[in-house]
Amino acid sequence: MTLCLVTGRAAIGASLDELVEQARRAAAAGVDLVQIRERDLEGRDLAALVKRVVAATRGTGAKVVVNDRVDVALASGADGVHLRADSIPVHAARHLAPGPFLVGRSIHSVDEARAAAGADYLIAGTVFPTASKPDGDRYLGLDGLGEIVRATPLPVLAIGGIAHDRLADVAATGAAGVAAIRMFARSDRPALETIVADARRLFDKVKTAS
Repeated sequence: MTLCLVTGRAAIGASLDELVEQARRAAAAGVDLVQIRERDLEGRDLAALVKRVVAATRGTGAKVVVNDRVDVALASGADGVHLRADSIPVHAARHLAPGPFLVGRSIHSVDEARAAAGADYLIAGTVFPTASKPDGDRYLGLDGLGEIVRATPLPVLAIGGIAHDRLADVAATGAAGVAAIRMFARSDRPALETIVADARRLFDKVKTAS
């Protein structure tokens, strides 16, 4: 499975220094992807943050991708870019970034998933209601997530309201993993190593049973 930490200092009340430390700890614990999603930062400040995260996670298996900014990803030594659903096409991102370069995309529907051919992975959401997107807003639910998974050969990660007690249900849809902000940040949660190990165990258990 694939585990993705999505940064969001506003959502968790973290400073930039704390964000770098969170990424370092998550990578050391075995998270596969760190997506830098700090939309309020100007290019120079974002690039500085990405460089710090790349340095902090060096030597681990984690890859660092930058939300939507191909230019910043290239300038900062990141491993790739994560495109918004309304961003440039996947093939355009690959044209801008020669050589090995991860390209992910956020999607919200089957049609968007099919249109993202050529990406390395997709992040589908919002799956469950969250504090920022409550019940009144549109969300996929497990049925919608499953439809997307079946509609594309690409690995699909679930995002939105992802918590430990929902991991088995997400795995049962055929999703390849999860992306989350708060699941990797709450101080009252178990240690990151435990979160990562439990997530992999739950996914493996479901996959083995299916």
